[in-house]
Amino acid sequence: MCLVIIAWQVHPDFPLIIAANRDEFHTRPAAAMHWWDDQPGVLAGRDLEAGGTWLAVSRNGRYAGVTNVRESGRTRADARSRGELVSGFVAGTLPVLDYARAVDDDSYRGFNMFAGDDSELLYMSNRGAPAALLAPGIYGISNALLDTPWPKLLRARERVRNILESGRAEPGALFDILADRTPAPEDELPGDLADASLARAASAAFIVHPDYGTRCSTALLRRSDGTMIVAERRFDRAGRPAGESSFRIGPEAGRSQARSGDGR
Repeated sequence: MCLVIIAWQVHPDFPLIIAANRDEFHTRPAAAMHWWDDQPGVLAGRDLEAGGTWLAVSRNGRYAGVTNVRESGRTRADARSRGELVSGFVAGTLPVLDYARAVDDDSYRGFNMFAGDDSELLYMSNRGAPAALLAPGIYGISNALLDTPWPKLLRARERVRNILESGRAEPGALFDILADRTPAPEDELPGDLADASLARAASAAFIVHPDYGTRCSTALLRRSDGTMIVAERRFDRAGRPAGESSFRIGPEAGRSQARSGDGR
């Protein structure tokens, strides 16, 4: 997942709103968002290569997500999967700060992680941002540290702010933001990607490229009564719709799946 916008305690009816795109190589297998059998209570998509996930929620209101930090020349064959950080928090019971302090940063390649519950939101990175609780606000994470002013992050964050001010807080509005394929200006394209076509594609919120692209988009809204609405849209390598699922979690909703697409 390579773009996340989080609105935390800024809307009276929706104290938590997350809009996120997961970008990945098309050859890496993944399962659609579903309730995990091996970790009951965890709702997430799944990386079928390493077994972790990029964004997850739980029946008790815990949630977390991770993005990689884009860095050249730093590889580690024995690194643990960053996706296990997400499922580990969501399936557990440790308070957010205690969980973060227990993470062995050196065991993973570069990552950003956010994690929270109904009362706290934490951000951390093993590339220069120690674990800290965030104040109410609208935040953006891509493949650098929190709120690094990349054009697509700034544009998406401002559009989320606009929908909150206009009262259009709904999954469809968030998906519209995540579907933005507008590249950055030529002089602001990523300079650390050797492939010029990929650099241009990756500068957009929604990435379309033959080898790498936006595999799924997720919209999450938690109401003030604790009900959580989570929707996922999936895409093929050409950026065309390939499935959709939505879930409602809360005291009355149970584990209901309101709508699903192809189930992949």
